[in-house]
Amino acid sequence: MIDVFYWTTPNGHKITMYLEEAGIPYRLHGVDIGKGEQFKPEFLKISPNNRIPAIVDDAPVDDGASVSVFESGAILLYLAEKTGKLLPQNLRGKVTAKEWLFWQMGGLGPMAGQNNHFAHYAADKIPYAIDRYVKETNRLYGVLDRRLAGRDFLADEYSIADIACYPWVVPWERQGQSLADFPNLKRWFEAIAKRPSTLRAYEKAKEVNPQFGVPMSEDAKKILFGQTAASVAPRG
Repeated sequence: MIDVFYWTTPNGHKITMYLEEAGIPYRLHGVDIGKGEQFKPEFLKISPNNRIPAIVDDAPVDDGASVSVFESGAILLYLAEKTGKLLPQNLRGKVTAKEWLFWQMGGLGPMAGQNNHFAHYAADKIPYAIDRYVKETNRLYGVLDRRLAGRDFLADEYSIADIACYPWVVPWERQGQSLADFPNLKRWFEAIAKRPSTLRAYEKAKEVNPQFGVPMSEDAKKILFGQTAASVAPRG
C-alpha cells in the first residue's frame, strides 16, 4: 500500500493522477499547508523540505523496510520504476519522458508558481515581476506547444511527463495565458482532462479539501510565505 501525504496543489495532483491511472491502491493523508501541518515533526521525517507531496511505500521491491520519498518528480520516477507503468520501456522513450519530467520540475512548475505568487498573492504588486513571470510562462507554453506538434503526448505515449506537466497548465487563466494561442497544447490538455483517472484524481481533491479552489486566507498566506530556517527549527 502507498501512503500519500498530500494537499490540493499541482504537485499534489501529480501523484493522485499517477496512482489513479496506474490502478495502484493508496491511502490519502491530508496535510493542510494553510494551517502549517507541513511543519509537524512526523511529516518532516519523510519530507525534510516541509513540502507536499511525500509517500511511504510499505511494500518496496527489495522486501525491506518501508521506503519514504519526497519531491513530486522523485515520487513519479519511484512509482514508475517500481511498477513499470507510465514510463516507456524503450531507451529513447524513457530518456524523453525523463527529460520532460525534469523540464517541468526545473521550469514550468517554478516559473508558473512565481507567476501565480506575484500576480495573485504578493502584498505589493510589482509590475516587473508580474510581467517577467507571465512572459516566461508564455514562453514555456510555447515550448510545450512545439513539442506536441504531430504527437499526442510528450514522449509519444502517455507517461509521467504528461502527468507532471498537466496540473501546472490547469490554472492557465490565472497565469495570464490563453490556450487558444497554443493549439497543440490545447488539444493535449483537453485530452488529459477527459481521462477518467484525471477526473477521479481531482474529485479526490474536493474530498480532502472542501475549500479546494477557494481563495487563500490571510492567515494561510502568513504561514506559507516568508518562511525561514526558523520555521522548521526544533522546538525545545
